[in-house]
Amino acid sequence: MSMVFLALTPGGLSEALLVAGGVHPVWCCATAISESEFVAKRLTNLTRFAYSLVVSDAALMADALGTIEEHHPGARVWVEHAPAV
Repeated sequence: MSMVFLALTPGGLSEALLVAGGVHPVWCCATAISESEFVAKRLTNLTRFAYSLVVSDAALMADALGTIEEHHPGARVWVEHAPAV
């Protein structure tokens, strides 16, 4: 089964890219990486939402997961859970 990573923070994105190893797709939100950094990285396995995601916003998270499902049907999605600070 394929898997996809969804990163919500810069640290989570770094970890997801490391674990994905260029093999698995990584998605992230706007708070994980700026648009200019995203463009500069030019990684084929990285996709960036243009908006921020928070786990507490169930509707927004469901929409994001639905979008990932459209692009990666049947894939297991690993979502970063960042503890509140």
